[in-house]
Amino acid sequence: MGFIINEGSVYTNEVFESADFEQTEFISNEFHDCSFTKCSFPGTIFIRCRFVSCAFLQCDLSLVQIEESSFSDIRFEESKIVGVNWTKADWGRMKFSKPPSFLRCDISHSTFIGLALGGLELKESKAINVDFRDANLEKANFEGTDFAESLFGKTNLRKADLSEAINYYIVPEENDLKGAKFSLPEAMSLLYNLDIDLVERDTQMG
Repeated sequence: MGFIINEGSVYTNEVFESADFEQTEFISNEFHDCSFTKCSFPGTIFIRCRFVSCAFLQCDLSLVQIEESSFSDIRFEESKIVGVNWTKADWGRMKFSKPPSFLRCDISHSTFIGLALGGLELKESKAINVDFRDANLEKANFEGTDFAESLFGKTNLRKADLSEAINYYIVPEENDLKGAKFSLPEAMSLLYNLDIDLVERDTQMG
């Protein structure tokens, strides 16, 4: 189904389903309390757009560009959002807003370098080769997410929940892990970066 999005238009409580926006250019549009289901956005460019309290369900947002756009209290579920540079968004407009939440999504090959995203939700998702260096991820929820090849350095992970998360490589001395939650056996990877010898416990007596 085709939709025509006019520059500067504002949409409230709209439902977009199975819409093809591939390589479309959105300029100064606003979406409030809208839902997007099974929509296609590969290569789409958002310029100075604003999304408030919207939901993206089973959408493809691969390689979208988000130039000076803001996403306040946005929910992504079962969506593909790979190759996105989130540092290009207008985070000043989202300073006091709830950060985006991702549930069962693929955000691989994206970057969040230096962003303040305390309370971020990234659950049961795939985050392969994602750059989280210098980011504030305090109290983030990363339950069940795959972090293979992702980068953490000078990252604030205080009180973050990484229970059931897998394949992360986090150097304790280079990140703030105070109060963070991990689960075994994956948490053993934290010890590999320490200058210690691990020996197997002898449970035999006598």
